[in-house]
Amino acid sequence: MKKYLIYILLLLFTAPYISSCSDEWTDSDKLSLLTKAEEEEPIVEDDIDINLLKFGFNLNPKAETNELPNADEALDIYFYAEGKELAEGEKECPLLGYQEACYLHAGVYSEGTWMYVPAAWTEDTEKCKMVRVKENVWKITLSPTIRDWFGSGSTPIEQLGLIIRTTDGKKGIEEDTFVDIEDDKYNSFTPGEIKLESMPSGLQHGINIIDNHTVALVLYEKDKDGNRYYDYAYVMGDFNNWKRSNDENSQMYYDESAGCWWITLSGLEPTKEYAFQYYLGKKSSVEGEKDTELRIADPYTEKILDASSDSYIPESTYPSSQRIYPTKGAGVVSTFKIQKDSYSWAHDNFKIADKNNLMIYELLLRDFTETGDLQGAIQKLDYLERLGITAIELMPVQEFEGNDSWGYNPTFYFALDKAYGTSEMYKRFIDECHKRGIAVLFDVVYNHATGSNTFARLYWDSKNNRTAENNPWFNVEARHAFNVFHDFNHESPLVRDFVKRNLKYLINEYHIDGFRFDLTKGFTQNGNKDTDVSGYDESRISILRDYYNAIQSVSPEAVMICEHWTDWAEENVLALAGIQCWRKGSNTHDEGYYQSGMGYSERSSFSNLIQSGGNSIHFGGWVGFMESHDEERVAYKAQVYGNEKIKTDLTTRMNQLAANAAFCFTVPGPKMIWQFGELGYDETLGEEDEKTAKKPLHWEYYDEPARKSLYDVYAKLLDLRKTHANLFGQNATFSWKVETADWTGNTPRTISLKYNDKELVVVGNFGDDTTNYSLDSNIKYNYMTGDEVSGNITVEPHNFFLGTSFRPE
Repeated sequence: MKKYLIYILLLLFTAPYISSCSDEWTDSDKLSLLTKAEEEEPIVEDDIDINLLKFGFNLNPKAETNELPNADEALDIYFYAEGKELAEGEKECPLLGYQEACYLHAGVYSEGTWMYVPAAWTEDTEKCKMVRVKENVWKITLSPTIRDWFGSGSTPIEQLGLIIRTTDGKKGIEEDTFVDIEDDKYNSFTPGEIKLESMPSGLQHGINIIDNHTVALVLYEKDKDGNRYYDYAYVMGDFNNWKRSNDENSQMYYDESAGCWWITLSGLEPTKEYAFQYYLGKKSSVEGEKDTELRIADPYTEKILDASSDSYIPESTYPSSQRIYPTKGAGVVSTFKIQKDSYSWAHDNFKIADKNNLMIYELLLRDFTETGDLQGAIQKLDYLERLGITAIELMPVQEFEGNDSWGYNPTFYFALDKAYGTSEMYKRFIDECHKRGIAVLFDVVYNHATGSNTFARLYWDSKNNRTAENNPWFNVEARHAFNVFHDFNHESPLVRDFVKRNLKYLINEYHIDGFRFDLTKGFTQNGNKDTDVSGYDESRISILRDYYNAIQSVSPEAVMICEHWTDWAEENVLALAGIQCWRKGSNTHDEGYYQSGMGYSERSSFSNLIQSGGNSIHFGGWVGFMESHDEERVAYKAQVYGNEKIKTDLTTRMNQLAANAAFCFTVPGPKMIWQFGELGYDETLGEEDEKTAKKPLHWEYYDEPARKSLYDVYAKLLDLRKTHANLFGQNATFSWKVETADWTGNTPRTISLKYNDKELVVVGNFGDDTTNYSLDSNIKYNYMTGDEVSGNITVEPHNFFLGTSFRPE
């Protein structure tokens, strides 16, 4: 007979403080552990009888009764690495033969959340140390009592979550273990009967400000089949001292017609920020089995509090006084404030002049300055203004898991991530950009969300660690082959309404000028997890048009750029509707601008920048670029794999990259620069598991003459785009010769642009032979130097010439 009940479950959600728990063991990991003989932890003798133990965690195995451990008594926990019953293909416990101490990662498990966790995942504290008492046996005692060890106060303790890990953060057992505890001192709350009542008219999902002292909270809760899943719902927060009660201060009503839990809170202070969470429960149909309980934040909250991440944010980035986590919170907490802090916009009349002539700078705040935040970026805006860009595309800034990320792991869409600054700082950054004539675009991620997202948590399949079949927002399995995390179903009216509301909010609240949508190819429902889904998809077009119309209804000048990568015909239909798509100048890292950057003519055609299978896009429909955050750096490849002098000589390499730039930025249509491309940034993107890691800063590059010369070329080209925009417009005449045979000597690469009486020619010598070129009589000036020219010119190897019919300004 079992002495206690043990439930081994897959981890419900990837909480930030145990984000490394998913690490898998390789054979080399085991070998590394088992060969550390010189670090062997001495065995602390214990009289435990091995025959009393079974594989995994054992609680009070010496006890003579079968009672559950009591919250107000000490608890002996043993972990035994032997005796695992192996299923087919399953491996032995990685801790077999391990000769060092381990550590217990534990928490009071309640309402779907780990609480009172005494140490971070990588923190080796003496308190959590499990000593080796026999070969393959580790022990820890929670004393003087379980309650005291966790410091859980009056919180009822009914379950503990347990994980054993090594000093380097590897899990000793794949599944997390949950054990039942008896608590005679503090009883769990007993929910009342559900109250059915229609909610007041005019309310929308989320937080509704009624007046200076009243707020209504509304949580939509109907599964995919239109059924209510939970049996009760409460709200807990600063306004009721985080206490659940069966009255109007906490218990929520359910509106069967609207499918919403709702409550009206009165007597609130208008200038106070209130933290709160929803508490939901589903009654168990099995007698003696616990209800399914869940604490969640409001998905529409404009600011979250996260104890596991916020404490690591520097004071200078986000003052700690503005991110105080409530002592009775559990997991991510939502907030509201009736009278929100106001911001006085100084440059509110800014509008994008011509979206088809945008010169966009893709920027990752984390890796742009030493501080990695908005304040640091503001200090560099003069640098970007001198460069001549007309828009900044911020990589995702909506709340993502943790603080160190590219941002493509979104959790809360109405809250901007505190790792970069306060809401006021985001607005100041945008205002400062507008002051300099620079638009701001948000990179938004609506293809997927992580398991920490409220919509994902509401209907979750814990056995398979994914969204459940009845989740009305998500697909159980992605409908395309490129997905990460959990795939939104964009055919769902709930998803469509949520996205459109979010887009409008971001424009109205932050005065941004448009969006770059991540992975819009994935907005289809017509594939499966193994499908490429690049083919023409009318339903996907309809979805994207719907989102674009929502944007236009708020700001007609705002742009929508998609990372789409689909059939040309589909992208052309989007272009005709006004939606732009990303366009690589090189299909792969051994084609196009990569090859030319390294000095190789093979596969170096630039035609992919403006053509797909011989087809051109409707004017302005493609935002072209040589590299983005997803691509390896051209400068890195040139430095490591470049041809002869390109590899060994910095000046030659920068000149070759300048020629690349001339044959990108003088091509009509919007263009994009990935940050520091203008300085020939040559740190590698890294392997797949290194891509998103923080990259070294090299602001000293600006002081190196060869790199500063490349920056100056970029600035000159971008200035040309602004001061002579008609040359790059739809009515200009454009032609170029950029195939592999067009390379050096007597067959250089060329671009020709004409608009009325203005003409421009670019001659590129990408090889080792000197180029002699006969200019058209209308070309009078070397635009890069200001010198007058005529007749024949000479272009040295690894250089370009840009001539115009007009004098440079």
